[in-house]
Amino acid sequence: MATGKDEGQGPGLKVAVMASAGAAVEWYDFFIYGTAAALVFPKLFFPADLPPFVAQIASFSTFAVGFIARPLGGALFGHYGDRHGRKRALVLAMFLMGISTTLIGLLPSYAYIGVAAPLLLVAMRFAQGLAVGGQWGGAALLAIESAPVVRRGFYSSFVQVGVPLGVVLANVVFLAVSTLTPEPAFLSWGWRIGFLLSIALIGIGVVLHLKVVEPESQEGPEEPASVHSPLLRAILGHWRTILLAGGAFVANNVCFYIAITYAIAYGTGTVGIPRETLLAAVMTGSAVMIPALMICGALSDRYGRMGVFLLGALLSGLWAFAVFPLLETGSAPAIFAAIAVQLVFVSMMYGPQAALFAELFPRSVRYSGASLGYQIGAVFGGGFAPIIATALFARYQSSLPIAVYLAAVCAISFVCVLALRRRAPTT
Repeated sequence: MATGKDEGQGPGLKVAVMASAGAAVEWYDFFIYGTAAALVFPKLFFPADLPPFVAQIASFSTFAVGFIARPLGGALFGHYGDRHGRKRALVLAMFLMGISTTLIGLLPSYAYIGVAAPLLLVAMRFAQGLAVGGQWGGAALLAIESAPVVRRGFYSSFVQVGVPLGVVLANVVFLAVSTLTPEPAFLSWGWRIGFLLSIALIGIGVVLHLKVVEPESQEGPEEPASVHSPLLRAILGHWRTILLAGGAFVANNVCFYIAITYAIAYGTGTVGIPRETLLAAVMTGSAVMIPALMICGALSDRYGRMGVFLLGALLSGLWAFAVFPLLETGSAPAIFAAIAVQLVFVSMMYGPQAALFAELFPRSVRYSGASLGYQIGAVFGGGFAPIIATALFARYQSSLPIAVYLAAVCAISFVCVLALRRRAPTT
């Protein structure tokens, strides 16, 4: 058990690695939906006579449903996790994710069951959102509360690494299946393979988490969670902090989902870039993101969470004006650079984020408070980002308004982080 001293690093590091593996499994499920929403769902789950733009908006709308559900998942699993332990809540979230993702792979298309197809798709996506809303807080807090206090940023970055690992895994599966199957077969059944694999992956993730020992508090006694609802205590006592945390998360969420989801739809549909090139670029950028997250988490231990975070918001806002011009060149090196650099700048915000958010709340309401802040930012960030970007391009026929949108959300996060005064965990 970690004691806050160097000798506690071994067990704490084991917990962090296991939490990262479990997070990668859940994010794989969540992200494979995003890839399918960009490439497959507009053709399968909506009427064939819809204009492509309308079908794409409709598909991205179902993608957004998962984000709308995330605050509710954060609230439900956060409350449960503060009362009954991080590990229990996390395993329940993983079961829910595995079941809903597998069922998506079994759904009939619009051609077979009509309007019931998109309705069932929305229901399963909502369940995915509930699950991932509870997953992040549990995984992050297992890592943080098992870590030496002076290395929380580095240890918690292992959980953040689960995001790019999930992206890489999801895109590897999609790329492999789309390469090995003809287009008709891919649209008929090939895309379902990645969703059905969730059964095995979730089983692996649950085994990993069942082996994790629940960390004991290193912060002294607190008021028993049974006195009041942890969720209500978090909302009533820390609502300003929750909202500011949500605002802080908006920038990296928007920039991330534009890079890994909208860029695929824009590149294939507008610029004419081969699907395989874009998927490879997203995988490469995500692979680069893995060490970047760990480095940024470690830097936050040395130089402070806020400084690293603020620099990432600033650089992301500036790079927004380079992303789409680079994509529009059609050059593979430019495309890879556009996405990879964006994800490195996002890492400067996302790497320190778990530790920053955890340190904003006392332990008895930490799962609820950190999860709500994270998931509120996810709704207004990633959930609507592809829809807003698609609508902006349709209105102005230019990528410049999308860049302005990205810069604006980076400015919002910059201001919110300035407003958050980092404080030690309190009881």
